[in-house]
Order: sequence, then C-alpha cells, then structure tokens
Amino acid sequence: MNIREKNHSSEFRPDLYVLARIIKVLMDKGEMNKTKLSISSNLSYDKFMIYLKWMIERDLVEENNNVIKLKKKGIETYHELVEWVFKYVGKIKF
Repeated sequence: MNIREKNHSSEFRPDLYVLARIIKVLMDKGEMNKTKLSISSNLSYDKFMIYLKWMIERDLVEENNNVIKLKKKGIETYHELVEWVFKYVGKIKF
C-alpha cells in the first residue's frame, strides 16, 4: 500500500500547523505552481500532494493549469486557525 492509498483524504487528518503554513505561503506570495508551493511550505512533494487534495476538496484552494490559488474560504480558515492557536496554545510556530 503506498502513501496515497493509505491516506485517502476522507481518512487523512492534517496537521493544523502545516495546513496554516501552506495557506500563509499563498497569502504572502500569491498563487504559485505546485512544486514551488511544496518547497516554500517545507514539505516533501508527496506529503504536499496529500494536503493539496484535502484542501481542494474543502474549497480552501483551487488548481488551474498546475497553479494553486487561495480561495476566500482558505483565508477565513487561516484566520480561524491562528485565532484558535493564540487562544489555546498562546503562540504560533509556523
């Protein structure tokens, strides 16, 4: 069983810090291709693709011609995550 079969997005539970880091890169740098976003997010390409699929299914980002763009729901999700982390953890470590 390979990583893609093992981690179907319905079973996948993302690390919220990683999720926020991906969104933050898109907020700071704007839309970008998958490879550049993977590198900028400090994730292996395989792991990044699992997160990307999960994010697309939840309408946080969209992909068009290999370019990833943050959607309004993705920005809202980022702000909710940051607020939650500050409230319950007290600091951000992206």
